Amino acid sequence: MKIYLALLIIVLTINYSTTAQNQRPISIDNGKFFEKDGKKYLYGGKDENQHFDITGYTLKDAQFHYGMGRELFPALLEPKFYTVDKADKDFGDLDRFLLLKMGNETKAYSLRDLTRHEVVNDVVDGKPVMAAYCILADLGAVYDRTIAGKKFTFALSGYTYYDEDVWDGMDGFVLWDRETESLWWPLIGKAVSGLLKNTKMKVLDEKMWSQTTWLDIKTNHPTAQVLIPEQDFERPKTWKKYENITPEKGKEKAVAPRWGRNKKIGGG
Repeated sequence: MKIYLALLIIVLTINYSTTAQNQRPISIDNGKFFEKDGKKYLYGGKDENQHFDITGYTLKDAQFHYGMGRELFPALLEPKFYTVDKADKDFGDLDRFLLLKMGNETKAYSLRDLTRHEVVNDVVDGKPVMAAYCILADLGAVYDRTIAGKKFTFALSGYTYYDEDVWDGMDGFVLWDRETESLWWPLIGKAVSGLLKNTKMKVLDEKMWSQTTWLDIKTNHPTAQVLIPEQDFERPKTWKKYENITPEKGKEKAVAPRWGRNKKIGGG
């Protein structure tokens, strides 16, 4: 499985590097959309219960790419960490990271590993958060996972989506949450289908996290906990669902800063 995922990431990286949208698999041409019992669905995996109900969704069929299945990428649920001293052998000074500091805890997530996971669901200083990175759009940020007063768990849907008027027309990953199975597009910072449609994502206060390098971390944050590379786990078969939820009108920032715009914890 690890070898397969590594090869897949290499292939995706090559595909992502091209600017020609038509060189990526177009979802609608590959039969990823279908209707059943008056509802519209998007393919989510080999099991029928993995498909996404996108009835009334806000995006356009023709602008979806891929459709590899929603459990292919190992979005972490219980990430494991090691010390900066132990991690130093695995990273070079210029390797890029997301760094989060909350309370007495500091966590570091390398982009190399986030490229593999796309999403790391974590709890830092008692707060549910997620670190996320899209290699295609070079979008990396840390988000609050508490929405409408409830904790959410995110993963990659297996799709990317583009809009010529958003993020310079680049593709960006489409996420889903396990609790409502709504789809989310981080490039516009909100849910695009499901119970939470049009609900905003919550980029964590940028004074708490930064887009940085390994040199900065080992120099200025030597007690940080570093995400251990090459983690995997058995995907859950069932999980808690939220049947009735009222979306909130969040005031937090919803769209992540471009890479390099959030350089230092503390707003310096």
